[in-house]
Amino acid sequence: MRSRQAIPLFIAGVLFALAWIGLPIARSQPSANPLQPTPTASSVGAQQTSKQTPPKTESRAQRAVDNLAKSIAGLGGTLGACVVDLDSGQVIASHNPTTPLNPASNMKLVTAAAALWKLSPNHTYRTALYGRRDGDSVFDLVLRGYGDPSLSARDLWELANGVRRWGITRVKGDIVVDQSFFDSEYIPPGFEQQPDEWAYFRAPVSAIALDANTVTMHVAPSRSGDPALITFAPSGFVDSAGRVMTGKAGSPQNVTLSLIPTDGRLKARVGGAIPEDAQRLRVTRRVDDPTLYAGHVLRGILEQNGVKVAGTVRTGGDKANNVIAMHRSERLANLLERLGKDSDNFYAEMIFKGLASGGNRRGLSTESGVEVAKGYLESISALDEGIVLVNGSGLFDTNRLTARSLAILLRSVYQNPELNAEFMRHLAVGGEDGTLRSRFREKSVKGKVRAKTGTLASVTSLSGYLITGKSRIGFSIIVNGVAGKVPGARDAIDGCVRDMSSM
Repeated sequence: MRSRQAIPLFIAGVLFALAWIGLPIARSQPSANPLQPTPTASSVGAQQTSKQTPPKTESRAQRAVDNLAKSIAGLGGTLGACVVDLDSGQVIASHNPTTPLNPASNMKLVTAAAALWKLSPNHTYRTALYGRRDGDSVFDLVLRGYGDPSLSARDLWELANGVRRWGITRVKGDIVVDQSFFDSEYIPPGFEQQPDEWAYFRAPVSAIALDANTVTMHVAPSRSGDPALITFAPSGFVDSAGRVMTGKAGSPQNVTLSLIPTDGRLKARVGGAIPEDAQRLRVTRRVDDPTLYAGHVLRGILEQNGVKVAGTVRTGGDKANNVIAMHRSERLANLLERLGKDSDNFYAEMIFKGLASGGNRRGLSTESGVEVAKGYLESISALDEGIVLVNGSGLFDTNRLTARSLAILLRSVYQNPELNAEFMRHLAVGGEDGTLRSRFREKSVKGKVRAKTGTLASVTSLSGYLITGKSRIGFSIIVNGVAGKVPGARDAIDGCVRDMSSM
């Protein structure tokens, strides 16, 4: 007969074995209470009945958050905050932690974590050329993309070199662009709120997206009184009209550029002047319609490589299956640094739209990305009531998250050995790089804050980690309703984090 002590020892052994092999219990059986509430009046969770005195570290963190709340109230804003001990899961400070607020670019934390969870850190994005060979020729040459946010003109040169290595010197038919991996809704939800903005941050997303779906005008001055040299990169998509004159040294610079969509391409109207002693000017603008963009650029690259193209550039090719050349992106974990450190909106929307990748599925949409992101939040018990997911970048008045949901996400990723290092690496480091390069430069906090910033006209947010010799905490701070006062609110947030660093 087995003793009473044998059963607990047996169960303990089984649990130890499961932990040792890294069984992902958390994903299949999410905790019903991922954070433990602190015994203070403003805790997350059920009503507190305990009258015990909070530990000193909890009291100091709560005081820092309370002081922040007073500052934000003085600015007329709304604060949501949640601070959690990463080891125990104890909520050590909070203020309105379950109030849904616009997180701005803190939404990128959800995008990054969901991508690592669903696709894995080693996921790569393919772009390939397909075609049916006939000796040194190929019939239609199909360019197909799978949502690579980092595809560049240099990568198209690599693909064109692959065509030449096969001995192909002629395309008898057309350059065919297959954008079917994504749907045809190029403009992410919410971006319609700023329809006339041509800046690069509002670039459309597409299955084949070249140079982040932007073009760059280069203006190099010549001698005073002569036209400046104007080029567009990549070449082959923009037709230019007008000229920029070179002025005397020290004269005003007033270069103008307007882009007009014309028959699937862009027509640029340029004007103004640039002084002869000026540096080369670069102006980057978004592409309005990316459908054929990469195809036109590829055609020019092929011809520069000695491959003649008889036909035109058109859409189609979704049935092509004979691979001629293929390019793979860097690992997803590397690409995510553009989201965290640089807060790149284009990368965020591309990765978000591709979250549902798998098998032969095509026509992926932002909505399919929303479903994956919601599934991730639900799997870690972070899908709070009132949460709204609309796009992956956090731009405009779209998403709603709670400070508690982000605090749960931060702790969940921190506790996951498969994701921890890659997720931490993608965040900006206080006083050192990315969007935190000029913040937290004081010796007491420099290099100890890893976080994601967020800024809109009336929103500022900061969520991430504070790792010191004394404590390891995750925090989410979201402030809404401070139009015209964002800098003051941001300073108050930084002061709160600095106060917590002394715990």
